Amino acid sequence: MVTIARESPASPDLAQLFQRHTEAMFADTPPESIHMLDANALNVEDIAFFVMRENGRPVGMGAFLRLDAEHAEIKSMHVLHEMRGRGLARLMLEHLIEAARARGHRRLSLETGSHPGFVSARRLYERAGFSECAPFGSYVTDPNSVFMTRLFE
Repeated sequence: MVTIARESPASPDLAQLFQRHTEAMFADTPPESIHMLDANALNVEDIAFFVMRENGRPVGMGAFLRLDAEHAEIKSMHVLHEMRGRGLARLMLEHLIEAARARGHRRLSLETGSHPGFVSARRLYERAGFSECAPFGSYVTDPNSVFMTRLFE
């Protein structure tokens, strides 16, 4: 059974998720282009952090940051590699979209990598209605980044 719930990123049983996410980011992206947040940075009021569990075991995480009343940014979305191919990333993304919409956001944006290792992530976002956009918030143009956004009706 798979569940997704809001939790604290400081929970000790999430260490493997954060370690794997960090390893994956550093494997494909130069350090100056990595925009992921660690557990401490995710543990703030303006971030809604969610954990996906299968039979109680954490297998994925996702979060969004409130940029302003109408705009939020997806942060630190990750599903363990061995759990991929089952639609879990899609479930997490759908959950983040609905949670952002429920909070009154009318736009949801994200930054992801431009390297081949991020192709499946970009396809997932495209299938969910995201399209490429200019850098937003404090981001600047970076050849290692792809910026995407989705407007809600």
